[in-house]
Amino acid sequence: MVVVDLEEANSYKEKGNKAYQLGDFNDAIVFYQKAINLSPSDNKDLSVYYKNLAAVYLKLEKFEEAIEVCNKSLELLPNDPKALFRRVQALEQMERFEEAYRDARQILNDDPNSKLIQPVLERLHKVVQERANQNAQLSTKVDSMSKIAFDIAADKEKRETAMNNIMVLARENAGSDLIINTGVLQQLRRLVKIEKNKEILISAVRILGELCKHNPEKTLKVLKVVGVPWFLEILDTNYEQEVNAAQYCIQTILNTFSGMEKKPDGKPNTDMCKKYQNEINTLLTYLVTAVNNRMISGLARDAIVELLMKNIHYDALNWAEQLVEIGGVERLMECASELEEYKYESAMNITPSTRTVVAVCLSRVYENMYYDAAREKFISRVEAFIKDKLLTPDIESKVRATVAITSLLRGPIDVGNTIIAKEGIMEMILVMANTDDELQQKVACECIVAAASKMDKAKAIISQGLGILKNLYKSSSDAVRVRALVGLCKLGSSGGTDAALKPFQEGSNLKLAEACRKFLLHPGKKQDLRKWAAEGLSYLTLDAEVKEKLIDDKPALQALIELAKTGDQSVLYGVITTLVNLVNAYEKQEVLPEMVELAKFAKHHIPEEHELDDHDFVTKRIQILAKEGVTTALVALSKTESNNSKELISRVFNAICSDQELRGIVVQQGGVKVLIKMALNGTDKGKRHAAQALSRIAITINPEVAFPGQRALEVIRPLLSLLHPDCTGLENFEALMGLCNIAQMNESARSRILKEEGLGRIENYMYEDHLMLCRAATQCVTNMCFSPEVVKIYEGPNDKIKMLLALCADEDLETCLAASGALAILTSTSEKCCAKIFEMKSWLEAIHNLVANLNKDIQYRGVIIVRNVISSTKENAEKLIETDVLEILMALLKIEEDYKLDVKKVAEEALKEAEKWGIIRPPNAEDLEEQASTSKIVELEDE
Repeated sequence: MVVVDLEEANSYKEKGNKAYQLGDFNDAIVFYQKAINLSPSDNKDLSVYYKNLAAVYLKLEKFEEAIEVCNKSLELLPNDPKALFRRVQALEQMERFEEAYRDARQILNDDPNSKLIQPVLERLHKVVQERANQNAQLSTKVDSMSKIAFDIAADKEKRETAMNNIMVLARENAGSDLIINTGVLQQLRRLVKIEKNKEILISAVRILGELCKHNPEKTLKVLKVVGVPWFLEILDTNYEQEVNAAQYCIQTILNTFSGMEKKPDGKPNTDMCKKYQNEINTLLTYLVTAVNNRMISGLARDAIVELLMKNIHYDALNWAEQLVEIGGVERLMECASELEEYKYESAMNITPSTRTVVAVCLSRVYENMYYDAAREKFISRVEAFIKDKLLTPDIESKVRATVAITSLLRGPIDVGNTIIAKEGIMEMILVMANTDDELQQKVACECIVAAASKMDKAKAIISQGLGILKNLYKSSSDAVRVRALVGLCKLGSSGGTDAALKPFQEGSNLKLAEACRKFLLHPGKKQDLRKWAAEGLSYLTLDAEVKEKLIDDKPALQALIELAKTGDQSVLYGVITTLVNLVNAYEKQEVLPEMVELAKFAKHHIPEEHELDDHDFVTKRIQILAKEGVTTALVALSKTESNNSKELISRVFNAICSDQELRGIVVQQGGVKVLIKMALNGTDKGKRHAAQALSRIAITINPEVAFPGQRALEVIRPLLSLLHPDCTGLENFEALMGLCNIAQMNESARSRILKEEGLGRIENYMYEDHLMLCRAATQCVTNMCFSPEVVKIYEGPNDKIKMLLALCADEDLETCLAASGALAILTSTSEKCCAKIFEMKSWLEAIHNLVANLNKDIQYRGVIIVRNVISSTKENAEKLIETDVLEILMALLKIEEDYKLDVKKVAEEALKEAEKWGIIRPPNAEDLEEQASTSKIVELEDE
């Protein structure tokens, strides 16, 4: 049996060798792994299999894996030169130079005549020597900075400067090694416990975050010294900056262990997630356990929920199911059922944003239940929690159950609807609304507002609860009145944008809007009341008359914008939905004329658009909002983790950017940074709206101004995402125009477009029948042709040059100019591109169309192409000169018009290039007539 296994193992090794030689590295890994798995531990060839596997990993740049298998090979065959050499290569790539140098020395000791290792050893010796000198200097710096930073009695400014310097050192590889290995880390841990200066404390936490960046081994050392509970301790504070620093630090650790880059569209590395699964699970389990800890601050609780929200997503660590298994749903429901009004020892500390953040987190968990059994388990956990609350006889439990249901209706709405549809739940809520207890009234109103999510539910509530809401609106408590008002607003807007559907009598919505305005503007009103007033307006502004009244009310608009700037997540829905309604950026269903006629015939209701929602009115509202500073509000609201809310923000941004004059305001007020994030992460529609807004900015404003520095490269992927068949023609066109402007910036921008596989997507639109799409694509390609990499692509075995030649004859002047410009650029730098012109059967006709064109700019480009072809090679020059192109060039020499002198100049240059090849001779040369008789030598006529 062993013999058979050895033979089979060897056959897999041979297959692996073949795959390696063919460049099929993934197949090679599979074959070598099979050979290893089949081999007994005493197989003498086992070390060879490991060495071969290491060679594959090196090719794939998986250096950690290469080191691991080299170690296994060396365990079987110590000091094997091949295994050592491959480990040297991997270690050097990972910048572990000292270890690489040690292995290289071992190879040289075993084989002093090895020519392969000598240059490597020399190179490593220099690096190690240099690093040793740097480390000595760094060590002195770290010591001196530490003495100042950790001396509580030292000058405050000097300590802050020293901490900042340590942070800079922590970002360097050698500096972070020294901080971890020389006891500075332990000092940082102790300092955080006793430090009173918040600036120094925050710097200390940030230093730990820097130490954990991109290096799992260092992160493990940090965790071993400080421990996971320590991070939760520093998170527990009411100082927002300190909470943010601790939250960032924990997220950095998770990113490092999962291999997830800090990008909006970053995704984890599967291999790293498996390798550090225990550490990731430990961290997230700690977070889940802490989420309903009654001792932590409200800010800390919000931060923990946000960390869970960011990392349970399918594209991140896919931790949603584990959260359900370890009781995370019940813990989150406890947070969702908490009320600020209940103040006693066991009450949780919460912020105004807590229930909103928890609702979004529950929604994110439910979204990641990708099969029915998982969703049923989630719902069953929620049902059990609600049932437990309702079975408890005291009023507080019923109030908490209602608050939890409201959170569900604001988060995973399907789950919320399932719960509220249970027998007796809605009746209980209506009874609570009809009591004299103010808290019960408030809670019931909130739940009714959240429950009226669809027209059918709104109708049911109108029939059952309208009278109750009207009575509650007469309450002496503002908190109850404003919630009842929002309930009435929501029911009053249940007809949506349909001008023909009015649930209440004419003018009721305007009266309700005026009531909301009073709560929004009344001096001294609490933010809670203003938040509810904004939510009321979010429903009423579906009515065009309310929109027009609100847009002319500058104090109300400013109040909404100031409310948004607070960053309170609980105000998000009300403010952003109001803005979406004002600019008509909501989803509109396309109505086909045929369907309208069919509906009329069937006597069905046909939605009617209000005359105040015409384009001119919408444009006016957009301009007023932009000039009132709405962009600053959108930037403040964009910090949400809710993808649906991000979509609404993107819609408003896109509506503003639809007006060319307003795009500069978006750039000035920081909208670009937000739009790039939302274009890469969110719902599909949200990403499209954000990307379209960016493309509109790129069209109007110089990209170097609109997207300074790295942002010019970051914006490329969103714009390319609009070059998709599912996007509209307008989105395609605007993306092409934006990319055209970005492509002319610099080589870095063009390289990024190529890296994102954008050239092919752009070229696809050159084949479009739509004139504007074809033109925009051709113009974009022209700017791309300045890239040497693009030139190489056009030199390849393809018909791209033919396509450009064909477009040179296009009826559209702008397309013709762009195509001829692209050819002029390509032929100026590439002999191969010059030669490829002759591959087209009708190349001469295309050249005629260019050099004899009535348009001066096209003619100029054509003459440049001819000059470039003639100067490229003698063979190319002969092909051109033996045609009537020579006569055209000679005719161009007789041009007298001033505006065409540049054409004449290039024609002269073309003929001189032909003279250099000896294809033509200048006039008055010897043996003129004799030479003229040859087939490939033509003379110039003597004027």
